[in-house]
Amino acid sequence: MKVWNIPDTSNNVDVPEEVDDDPLILITPSGVSLRDVTLGNVIVTDLDGEKMEGDGEPSSETGMHLEIYRKREDVEAIVHTHPPYATGFSFTDKKIPRFEGFGEIRAPYMAEIEYAVPGSIDLVESASDGLIKEDVLLLRDHGVVTLGPDIFEAVLLAEFTESSAKTGFVIEVLGRK
Repeated sequence: MKVWNIPDTSNNVDVPEEVDDDPLILITPSGVSLRDVTLGNVIVTDLDGEKMEGDGEPSSETGMHLEIYRKREDVEAIVHTHPPYATGFSFTDKKIPRFEGFGEIRAPYMAEIEYAVPGSIDLVESASDGLIKEDVLLLRDHGVVTLGPDIFEAVLLAEFTESSAKTGFVIEVLGRK
């Protein structure tokens, strides 16, 4: 799967996998654009984040991903991106509206958490707590995390989130009626 619309190297995607009854995580390597990720260059870690296989280092956000899996047993894929519109919203006091089209609308705006340093234990804790009842979370001054029952749904939700942010931006520019 190629996520081509977000080409920088600070994005990451992972999925849990079980090999010989050992739970493992397949995560994108640090410093590699999502458009260049293949099964041949993913990093395999255990549930403690220790690298088991692969060249390079796992994402600096591996701890956040692992903690989300600990708190959400229903999640089978995590996508963490920094798309321009959604990330732009994260640097303002404006909220990304929720639109029909992807799940139940339980709140008028997408959930968000306060800024925490990328890779920090504060981000691990606040993001994993923020995603206990949400499948998408805006990280203040940082980016977006989406969850899914598989990689396709998590990527689709990431794309829908960015599309919602674009629509929200247009609404802000043109004004509400």
